[in-house]
Amino acid sequence: MLITCWILYQAWMLSPWKMWTGTILLRIGLEIHVKNIRTGWAITVARIGTSLLLNKLKFLLIDISHTCLMQRSPIVAMPSWSAIAAVIAFMADLKHRILMVSDFFYPNFGGVENHIYYLSQCLLKLGHKVVVLTHAYGNRSGVRYMTGGLKVYYVPWRPFLMQNTFPTIYGTFPIIRTILLREKISLVHGHQAFSTLCHETLMHARTMGYKVVFTDHSLYGFADVGSIHMNKVLQFTLADVTRAICVSHTSKENTVLRSGLPPEKVFVIPNAVDTAMFKPAQQRLGRDEIVIVVISRLVYRKGADLLVEVIPEVCRLYPNVRFVVGGDGPKRVRLEEMREKHSLQDRVEMLGAVPHASVRSVLISGHIFLNSSLTEAFCIAILEAASCGLLTVSTRVGGVPEVLPDDMIVLAEPDPSDMVHAIRKAISILPNIDPQVMHDRRLYNWNDVAERTEIVYNRALKCSDQSLLERLSRYLSCGAWAGKLFCLVMIIDFLIWRLLELLQPAEDIEEVPDVALRCHQHGERIEEIYRCKSE
Repeated sequence: MLITCWILYQAWMLSPWKMWTGTILLRIGLEIHVKNIRTGWAITVARIGTSLLLNKLKFLLIDISHTCLMQRSPIVAMPSWSAIAAVIAFMADLKHRILMVSDFFYPNFGGVENHIYYLSQCLLKLGHKVVVLTHAYGNRSGVRYMTGGLKVYYVPWRPFLMQNTFPTIYGTFPIIRTILLREKISLVHGHQAFSTLCHETLMHARTMGYKVVFTDHSLYGFADVGSIHMNKVLQFTLADVTRAICVSHTSKENTVLRSGLPPEKVFVIPNAVDTAMFKPAQQRLGRDEIVIVVISRLVYRKGADLLVEVIPEVCRLYPNVRFVVGGDGPKRVRLEEMREKHSLQDRVEMLGAVPHASVRSVLISGHIFLNSSLTEAFCIAILEAASCGLLTVSTRVGGVPEVLPDDMIVLAEPDPSDMVHAIRKAISILPNIDPQVMHDRRLYNWNDVAERTEIVYNRALKCSDQSLLERLSRYLSCGAWAGKLFCLVMIIDFLIWRLLELLQPAEDIEEVPDVALRCHQHGERIEEIYRCKSE
C-alpha cells in the first residue's frame, strides 16, 4: 500500500506535460497491487485511472471515498487506509487558480467593477488564487497589487470606445497565453457581454484547453442594429463556454434567448453589497425636508430623460422635497437645462461623478433613492441604498423586481406620471421606515456569492475535455454563414496557438511562484496569499 501511495503522489506532482505518463503509471501500479484482493476495489482503481486520463482526479476521489464509506467497502478496514485518506483529503483541498477578465475594472467605477473586486476578495479568503486582467487606465499600466494580495494585470492597451479595447481578435493572444502559463491558471472567468477583452480571452483560453466561465451583467434587446450585432458576438463566445452565470432570472432568460445556450449550463447568482461599508447614519434625518438621491450614469439607458420630466413635477407637488443627483454622462446637459428652465438651482444639487468611496456619504444624506433605469439585469445601486436605510423607488424593468422585497421598494412603470405616483406613495410611507432595521436584514452577502460561484467553478472543471472537431461542431450550429465564419476564426486561432508553442514553448515561460504566507490551525480554514517576484 505504501507503493500505491507513492505512485499516487508522484503522478500528481509530475509537471502537466508528463501527466499522461503519470496517470498511466498510477493506473497500472494500482491495478497490479490490488489484482488479487477484491474485484470491487479493482473496479474502483480502474475508475481512478480513467478519471485521471480525463483530468478529474480531484472530484472522483471525493466521490470514491464517499461511496466506499457509504457501502462499507472492505478497503476502509485496511491498515493503511488512513494514508490514502490523507492523500484524498489533500487532493480535495486543492484550490482553483482563477483569471478574472474584463475591460471594466478599477479605477473605473461601476457595477461590473465592484462585482469583480468583491468576488475576487472573497475567493481569496476561500483560499483560491485570483488574478485580474484588464486594460491600462491612464498611467496605470503593468502589474499592480490590491487589498488581500489581489494581483491585477493592466495590459498596455488603451480603451477604444466606452472603455473597451479595440477588437483585434488575434492580437491579444501572445500576452494572454503568457499570463495564463505564468500564473498557472486553471479556469478563466470573463465578465460583461460588451467587453472586447473578455470575448477575446475566452476564445483563446478555450483554444488552449482551459475551462471558461462567463458572467452576463446586462440585458439586451433583439430588434435594434446594435443588439443584433452584440447577440451574434455573444452567440459566438458562448457556443463553447463551459458554464455561464447570470445575476437574475430575467437575465438568464435573456441570455439563453440571445445566445442559444442550453439553460442547464446557466446559473443564477445575484450581486451583493458590502454591508460593513454601506450602513445608515448614526442619527436619523429629520422629516422637515425630504431628500431624494439619484446616483447613476447620466445616459439614456439609465433613464436620464425620465428624470428631466419627473423632477420638476415632484418639486411642484412637494415644496419640501430636494433632489441630490450624483453621476456624469452625456445627458447631464439636459438635467442642467431642466434646472435652469424651472429655476430649481436651490432644490436640485448636481454633484457630478461620485467616487465609490464617497457613495455612502451621499446616500445617508437622503431619505429616498430613485432609480430610473430603462433596462437593468440587477441594480447594485439599489442594494447599496437599501443597506444605508433608504426607501427605494425604481422602474419595474429587467431583474429589478427580484432584488428587494415589496416593503423595501416601490416599483413603477418607466413612465413619468407613474414615476411621480410612485414617489408620492414612497413619501407617504416614509414615516414607517426604520433605516437600521432595513440595514440589519442583510439580504445579500458577498461571501455567499463567492461560495455559490465556487460551486459553478467545480462543475466547470468536472466537464470533460473536447477535441477541436467537437468544438467546431458547436460553432457550425450558429448559422448558415456565421457558423462557417466562426469555424474559420477558431481554426486560425488554433494554428496561431501551435505557432506560438513552436516559437516560445510553454516550458520556456517562467512560472510565478506561489508563496503561502500564513495558515490558521485548530481546524480553521487554511488561508494562502499569493505573491509574485518582482518583474
